[in-house]
Amino acid sequence: MDIASAAAIVNSINKLENKGKETVKVVVRCRPLFGKEIVEGRQSIVTMDLAAAVVSIKCPDSDQLKNFTFDSVYDENTVQRQFYDESGYPLVESIFEGYNGTIFAYGQTGCGKTHTMQGKDSPPELRGVIPHAFDHVFDNINADTEKEYMVRATYLEIYNEDIRDLLSDDSNKQKLELKESGDGGVYVKDLTEVVVRDVVSINKVMARGFKNRTVGATLMNEGSSRSHSIFTIVVEVSEKVNGEDRFRAGKEGCKINLSLSALGNVISALVDGKGKHIPYRDSKLTRLLQDSLGGNTKTVMVAAISPADYNFEETLSTLRYANRAKNIKNKPTVNEDPKDAKLREYKAEIELLKQMLAQQKGRLVEVHLELEDLTTSTYVAPRQTQRQGHLLADKVTTQLSLIES
Repeated sequence: MDIASAAAIVNSINKLENKGKETVKVVVRCRPLFGKEIVEGRQSIVTMDLAAAVVSIKCPDSDQLKNFTFDSVYDENTVQRQFYDESGYPLVESIFEGYNGTIFAYGQTGCGKTHTMQGKDSPPELRGVIPHAFDHVFDNINADTEKEYMVRATYLEIYNEDIRDLLSDDSNKQKLELKESGDGGVYVKDLTEVVVRDVVSINKVMARGFKNRTVGATLMNEGSSRSHSIFTIVVEVSEKVNGEDRFRAGKEGCKINLSLSALGNVISALVDGKGKHIPYRDSKLTRLLQDSLGGNTKTVMVAAISPADYNFEETLSTLRYANRAKNIKNKPTVNEDPKDAKLREYKAEIELLKQMLAQQKGRLVEVHLELEDLTTSTYVAPRQTQRQGHLLADKVTTQLSLIES
């Protein structure tokens, strides 16, 4: 085998392995300077080219610029609705096609993660990704009268490797265990699930959980930099066929994990590759989001950064991790009923057989034409024509046998 042939084979294998894969979408959002920072004379060291999606950070000591390119970048003038429409809307829309979706914010304390993800109820212009996602989900559900939907919500917090159920009134249920499911995933045992029927009810669930989180942080002096929260929506879609409900979303449903998180070690290991161990088990957070990084989920990472000069090291670190996360590949798969999956496989197999049959019929026509040319030609010796005729007759018989089989 020559080098060119070997290279072609390797290229084909790589294409096969990467089929259906997509990289994590990474966007950067920079907060404005705080009033206190302006009073103190702090300087902004971050500039953005929104059209080119480039972030530039200037070293305060040397004025040296470092440039990073991402899927999208948003400066301090970005409003909440614009951010959701461009970076959240496509992800949430995909869950109605049967995919799992995750959007998480990454960055140091005080960079606007909570503002981006949750925002404030009033005025409405300050609402973040999560409440906009609520509106989006129920707008789609209310517009679809041909299907039945069930929406469930969970809300948990991770602090010092303890998982707390923010929707439980039982104090004994606040520290939960992480378990492995039969399909290789993970779940939180005994985590409260609340069925929600509209935007009002899901907003109440969010407020209830957030209140529990806020009280805990006040009484126990838990800073936001050490605490992470995950709000999950499970959307199940059913269609009645012959009286039977078939849930397209499958057993686990379609999930939108809306999280505030720090995942540097996992990002590094995934990008480094080379068979390196991925430290998902190093923390509860990374285990819960294992499918979101290198798994079967459509994922958006929001890197939240500060423009202040005294945050240079932290901002640069966030940008570097975000830049590496662009290379993480997921393989999103549609959740569907096993019967639907088998039916889809059969349809694909039938289509392939039809293509093979068409090719065989085309070849049969060519053989008949060759035979006619030989029998009508006056320039071919009779014996040669006879021998070739027998050969072609054999070929015709073979082609017919293939078609019949």
